[in-house]
Amino acid sequence: MGFGCNAAGVIGCRIIDSPRERLIAILTNVFVPCNGRFPTLIAVSTIFIGGAAGGAFDTAASTLALTGIVIIGILMTLLVSRILSKTILKGIPSSFTLELPPYRKPQICRIIVRSILDRTLFVLGRAVVIAAPAGLVIWIMANITVENVSLLAYAASFLDPFAKLLGLDGYILMAFILGLPANEIVIPILIMSYMSSGSLLELEQLSDLKQLFVSNGWTWLTGVCVMLFSLMHFPCGTTLWTIRKETGSLGWALASFAIPTAAGIIICFIVANTVRLLGLV
Repeated sequence: MGFGCNAAGVIGCRIIDSPRERLIAILTNVFVPCNGRFPTLIAVSTIFIGGAAGGAFDTAASTLALTGIVIIGILMTLLVSRILSKTILKGIPSSFTLELPPYRKPQICRIIVRSILDRTLFVLGRAVVIAAPAGLVIWIMANITVENVSLLAYAASFLDPFAKLLGLDGYILMAFILGLPANEIVIPILIMSYMSSGSLLELEQLSDLKQLFVSNGWTWLTGVCVMLFSLMHFPCGTTLWTIRKETGSLGWALASFAIPTAAGIIICFIVANTVRLLGLV
């Protein structure tokens, strides 16, 4: 249910009658890539996977890589659901029954209005509340300097040793952290960081983006780890807020933050260091 928007997927979990299974669905919903993550996944897979294949196979290779990431997300959803159902959310599995309601004449206008009010505006309102303060934080990090070095650069330098263990770098990790309000801004933040700009930027051509990434030390391993971490990291602020509202618990919202992030860290660490040990980069 998280395809398109994880926040909407969380709200969609209301149809599950069992509180236990509804909670499992909410906590694992984030492993499904939303529309905010697809631009990052598509760009990176096109540049580093498709680019590595080259020739007539570049499109097929990037498509297969993207499909593989989606499949990994589905498998992680099943795996984590299994673990949760056997540990902290033990219980008797319930059957899923979907009753067919009696036929009624469709009320198209009423349905459209209710959908806009109940879902679209509801989610957008939460997004605005999250995005406004987060935008201020991004501006401060990029524009406030100490000894001609931005706070963003200091933070990236601090995170860099840990990020290297995951096949990333400090700026990539900071881009994901500052991208908390919306996954769509991860790449613009990364471009802003590498170009030492004080505002979010976008590059028109993928070739320009590739040149920027490669000049900052990216390899195919970096691309793979970015895709994996993009798939498995904390949900956006709107989704976290929605989880808090739907579960009525800050603890479960924090769990939804920690579970995918821990999975992403572990998998990126294993992949990055296995590739390095084998001497493939």
